[in-house]
Amino acid sequence: MSFSTSQNIVLASGNLGKIKEIQAILEDYPIVAQSAFNITEAEETGSTFVENAIIKARHAAFHSKLPAIADDSGIVVDALKGAPGVISARYAGVGASDQDNVLKLLQALECVPETQRTARFICVMVFMEHADDPTPLIAQGVWEGLITTQAIGSQGFGYDPVFWVPSEQCTSAELPATIKNALSHRGQALRYLSNLIQARK
Repeated sequence: MSFSTSQNIVLASGNLGKIKEIQAILEDYPIVAQSAFNITEAEETGSTFVENAIIKARHAAFHSKLPAIADDSGIVVDALKGAPGVISARYAGVGASDQDNVLKLLQALECVPETQRTARFICVMVFMEHADDPTPLIAQGVWEGLITTQAIGSQGFGYDPVFWVPSEQCTSAELPATIKNALSHRGQALRYLSNLIQARK
């Protein structure tokens, strides 16, 4: 393979919180956000996290002519039969803010008792060496928790303020970045993906 650790990798995301987390974990690789190439967000037409991650990675690799990493992630709530799932980022509608999405989730779970508010964050990370890469590398991470009845904490982004982490007895939004990265779905997927990339070189 022609890929090397000195080669830039374009990250198919415009989410600043997500970019910060990914750069902190993949510190051995020079990561460049797709916004540096004026690449627009890909249309997420897939019905699964894997499909959407591949769509985004291929889009970024095609327009940048560089290897690309993309993730698709979301929160899956058992009491809502898996919702918000793949539409987590637009649960309250296209262009919805994090606060809008969190509010809709809390409203949907308003009458659900604490013991039935089980949920998990899921992240699928994809690495493509080029847009026509026939064997993209795929890694997945899962983080189990519960949905709180109100937002708590100011760290992180997305659904972090309502995602209770039992082992830490706080929400994801209350965790220091180092602990969150060690536990989170994205951290798990990134470490696995990093190993896959190393093995591929």
